[in-house]
Order: sequence, then C-alpha cells, then structure tokens
Amino acid sequence: MEIKGATLLYTLAGLSITFAGFSALLLAIRQAAGARLSALDRYLAKTVLTHLFLLTAGALMPPLLALYGAPEAWIWRGAALLFGLPMLLFLATYRHRRRKAVGNAPPPAVFAVFVVLGAAALIAMMISVWAGFEYSAATYITALTINFFTIAFAFVIAMDVIMAQPAGADGEAA
Repeated sequence: MEIKGATLLYTLAGLSITFAGFSALLLAIRQAAGARLSALDRYLAKTVLTHLFLLTAGALMPPLLALYGAPEAWIWRGAALLFGLPMLLFLATYRHRRRKAVGNAPPPAVFAVFVVLGAAALIAMMISVWAGFEYSAATYITALTINFFTIAFAFVIAMDVIMAQPAGADGEAA
C-alpha cells in the first residue's frame, strides 16, 4: 500500500542521510587540515547527526507502518507519535545538553530557529494529525521539512563559528 506523500518522504530521508554524511565530512576535513576538534565541534557534530537520523526515521516511519496494513489515519497518528515525541524531547533538551557539553548557551538566532520553530512545527503537526484534520500527510511532511531546514540553518551558523576557530584552538566561543 503506497501512502500519500511517499515519494516526498523517501526524498527527505535521502536528503537527510546525504546531509549527515556531508556534515561529518566537513569536520573530518577540518581535522585533516590540522585543527583539533573542540568540545563545541564534537557537540555540534553529534547534534546534527542525531537530528538528521531522527528526521530520517520520521520520513521512513509512515511507509513502514503502511506495510502493516494500518488504516491511513492511524499511519499518520502512529508516525506523529513515534517521531514527534522523541524529536520534541531532543529539541526541548538542546539548550541544557549544549550548556553541559560546551559551557554556554546557543546563540539566540540558532535557538529561535532550530528549537522554537522546529518544536512549534512538531506541536502543530501532532495536534493536527491527532485531531483528525483533513491533511494529515501534508502537515506531517511539512513538519519534517521545516525541521530539515532548521537543522540546515543551525549547521550553516555552526560552520561559520567552527571554521573561524584557529587550527589549534579548543574554540568554545559559540
């Protein structure tokens, strides 16, 4: 059974995995150029990779649930719950995890886009899907897409900070 939006979901999964590889490669290149990886570098790499793998799981969840022959409304409800809650928890703990790993809070713009916008999209999606509104597939895929672009934004900001660090620095600035 093919569900609505399956092609877009597969595309998002592919983009997420490609982006994960690209982000890891950039840090490897920095290290190969002689820079030591700082606590910030390691934390940001782990955060980006975790976020992207959660997005990949979220993109693959509806087609996986469809294989079990579940009614479409329950596919989206199940996926919203199985993806939305872990992702929401991941975003909600971002500031605390970053402060613990690096010693300072994220820049306000990163927090606003990555955490606030990402979480708002997830909450709106879960409410919409569980309330049974007409466009469950669209709201689910929109939340995934918004969260993909929030991590892209956060990654670009992080790369500016990381690449500005001197090669031997522990660089805890951002």
